[in-house]
Amino acid sequence: MNEGLAVICLGIWAYLLAGRGSFWRADALDAQLVAPVSPRPSVAIIVAARNEEEFIAASVESLLRQDYPGPFRIVLVDDDSDDKTASVATRAGGGDSRLTITSTLGPEPGWTGKLWALRQGMASVENWKHDYVLFTDADIVHAPDTLSWLVSHASQGHYVLTSLMAKLRCRTLAERSLVPAFVYFFQMLFPFAWVCRPESNVAAAAGGCMLIRSDALAKVGGLESIRNELIDDCSLAAKLKTVGPIWLGLTDRVHSMRPYETFSDVGKMISRSAYTQLRYSPSLLAATIVAMSITFIAPPYLALFATGWPRYLGLIVWLAMGFSFIPMLRFYRLSPLWSFTLPGIAAFYMYYTLISAYQHLRRRGGQWKGRVQVRAPGLQ
Repeated sequence: MNEGLAVICLGIWAYLLAGRGSFWRADALDAQLVAPVSPRPSVAIIVAARNEEEFIAASVESLLRQDYPGPFRIVLVDDDSDDKTASVATRAGGGDSRLTITSTLGPEPGWTGKLWALRQGMASVENWKHDYVLFTDADIVHAPDTLSWLVSHASQGHYVLTSLMAKLRCRTLAERSLVPAFVYFFQMLFPFAWVCRPESNVAAAAGGCMLIRSDALAKVGGLESIRNELIDDCSLAAKLKTVGPIWLGLTDRVHSMRPYETFSDVGKMISRSAYTQLRYSPSLLAATIVAMSITFIAPPYLALFATGWPRYLGLIVWLAMGFSFIPMLRFYRLSPLWSFTLPGIAAFYMYYTLISAYQHLRRRGGQWKGRVQVRAPGLQ
């Protein structure tokens, strides 16, 4: 049995390292400089904020400090907050005419909360001609050149969608243990090289920073076309890729301020959408758990408990697995020694994927700040 398991593990990791778009290299970056475009396209920036008084001031200030020489406007949508989000944002705006603050009283039936809020933001700029729309989150801070880089990169590459995966906070033990793996697993699922390849059917985006060409968004039916999607960024990316090329990369320009103080906090982030990613399918859930067990748990098991050549093969695969994690650890400025913990990290993600399915069974799927975003099919 161990012999067959060892061969399967070797085959899986040979494919992952050599055949899955080199996802592990983490080399899709915004480091390259791009030349400015002329004339300067106009940009509408839409921010949906629900109970974000802790972060909204820094986020708004970073948007108002953009060095982009073209016209842009910012619409902050206060999504039925019960804290001081709107007033804090107003003070942070300092009366700047480029900032508009509006509000919504919760989503209409058939919409998830964030998408309904973004739709209200789009309605606020319907009478202002804009070439691009930038969707960004309320816990995100942007470097002053973010908008300039996004527009230039999108214009030169003719991208209908240009997305930067915000660099997540990585300070606490829980964050250092689990956050780099979150991005690593995301890249394994959606290799960025394949996302950026027009002929590939792999599409993904990071909702914290998505610059979209306005005509392309209209062509795919606008936000209405994905109004009930929980994983809205990837759903929108899939639609946009049908009308033009898209680009997704890592960045040091865009940072998330949201803290994950405990392991449970990270677990909640995982469980909010994991079962949705599996299309609420028990069979896909079972297949995922088995596949992750063989991929991440079996190699150290073989290395520690098998005998003969399966033990050595298990050790080699475990080392190869850790090697693939090092570029992401380097991106987050962590020690490569964390690479040996990847099997345990994978087990943690497997557990909270099961929790995600359980929450949907209890009609509590996709919870975000007291709002249940979705209910699994058949449980309405």
